[in-house]
Amino acid sequence: MESLYVINSNDAREPFSFQKIYRAIRRVNVPRKAARDIARVIEREAYPGIKTSEIFKRVEELLYKKTSESALRFNLKEGMRKLGPTGFLFEKFVGEIFKKKGFEIKINLHVPGRCIHDYETDFIARKEKLIYVGECKYRNLAGEVVHLRDALANHARFLDIFNGPYFKTDKQCGFEIKSFLVTNAKFAGQAIDYSNCVGVDLLGWRYPKNSSLEYLIEKNNLYPITILPSLRGYLKDVFVSEKKMLVEDVLKINPEKFSKKFKIPADHLNHLIEEAKTLIGG
Repeated sequence: MESLYVINSNDAREPFSFQKIYRAIRRVNVPRKAARDIARVIEREAYPGIKTSEIFKRVEELLYKKTSESALRFNLKEGMRKLGPTGFLFEKFVGEIFKKKGFEIKINLHVPGRCIHDYETDFIARKEKLIYVGECKYRNLAGEVVHLRDALANHARFLDIFNGPYFKTDKQCGFEIKSFLVTNAKFAGQAIDYSNCVGVDLLGWRYPKNSSLEYLIEKNNLYPITILPSLRGYLKDVFVSEKKMLVEDVLKINPEKFSKKFKIPADHLNHLIEEAKTLIGG
């Protein structure tokens, strides 16, 4: 199989990896034998120059034949990208995650810095005696990463806010103030090294190990509504307008009232609800 190669999301050529496909399938709780069987099908069907996006779609098709729950989970990264094309929905989604972790959240709050008199923060999260000043770096294209320059800019911005008047009031006194950088992509190595060195907390794809963004989502069933295949077109706008960003929110609505209020065909809404039940139960 040495001559077999793939074209990744950055349009770069890399060797075909059976193990990489197998591990990706196993990550969504597919039994070992079933994961090997699917990976072998992909290996047989692959040709030199096949795109990783084509492999992804084929794996998803094969997963649906075995278990729709695993197929939906496998679609998580694509579901995160569907929060785009801008970062606004991702910021709201991150805010919902912090709420579930017991934080009081303020999204897009304007605060003054020491040098710059007006910053729009992506989120400020408060819990007990801890306050996070959060910055979200949403990446719309597959293969994009958060670079060192992003980490440098984030920390400089945080320091200006930290030294400004907002956190000098009696109301904020006694709190530990920290910077938090969140992304739906991966962090470059230097971005991780620098942020760790200056005390910035990070959350992204595959980072930190054993408590990364996808781990947090999967462990706590905090799936974005955009992971559901039936959430198409205007339906996304409807749910977002109602501040329903998570799959679990779909199961809390009154289908009859929701359908009537927003003029959504009952069968469209029922498909969405069934997919939500398949993914997280209920």
